[in-house]
Amino acid sequence: MKNILVCIKQVPDDSVTVTLDTATGGPQLKDVTPVVNAFDTYALEMATRFKEANGGSVTVVTIGDEAALTPSLRSCLSVGAEHAYVVTEPAAVSALGKSYLLGKAAGKLAEGPFDVIFCGCESTDTADGQAGVQLAEQLGLPVITNVLELEPKDGGISAKQETEEGYRVVEAPCPCVVTVTKPAYEPRYPSIKSKMAARKMPIGTLSAADAGAEEARVAAAPAKRVVLSAPPQRQSGVKIQEKEAAESVRRAMEMLAGQKLI
Repeated sequence: MKNILVCIKQVPDDSVTVTLDTATGGPQLKDVTPVVNAFDTYALEMATRFKEANGGSVTVVTIGDEAALTPSLRSCLSVGAEHAYVVTEPAAVSALGKSYLLGKAAGKLAEGPFDVIFCGCESTDTADGQAGVQLAEQLGLPVITNVLELEPKDGGISAKQETEEGYRVVEAPCPCVVTVTKPAYEPRYPSIKSKMAARKMPIGTLSAADAGAEEARVAAAPAKRVVLSAPPQRQSGVKIQEKEAAESVRRAMEMLAGQKLI
């Protein structure tokens, strides 16, 4: 196995509080810094470790505006990726359209064909978990979701897959797609040397036309957002400060009864 592709997405930084913009009905992202999706950083780290143990090269690809995405791609190049590409998207593109566009682009990249394609199990902005499985469907490839560990086996891969009960071991032939959940390790940090090297590395671009994508399929939107609303604000509680514990309990029971909770 030599060629690895990692699909990444740029999302708002989920370490800060995002509020609802009442004017647009969408999230207020004006002052929120974009970052690489957390699960995609796990996917890149797993892909890099897989490459270091078994040889090959890692290519990252994303969809969007080249200028806006360059910092995220440079970050990926500084922690293990050797090649990076942006697929510039049309004005309107659906989630399914993005998976279709990624699939078409994967077949056009010079570093392909790819033995294993890595995706994060979901993005932190929409959390729908569809990109990896839709991409596998587009390419007609087997897919293993929620992967914790990965190793080569008999010309294919053997993956430790997280389940609700624990985990199970799943095997698949290559080429294949895997979606990565949070493993037992954290993504590595770039060194000053790797950051400097990443600044000099080229970032390739492809348009939807270059990828051979049909515009109608890219823009098709089989699903739409119905409503986006902010969660109700948390109300302050009531303190019961009686001198005696028994009196505090009595007051608490009266309040619960008054609200018909008991």
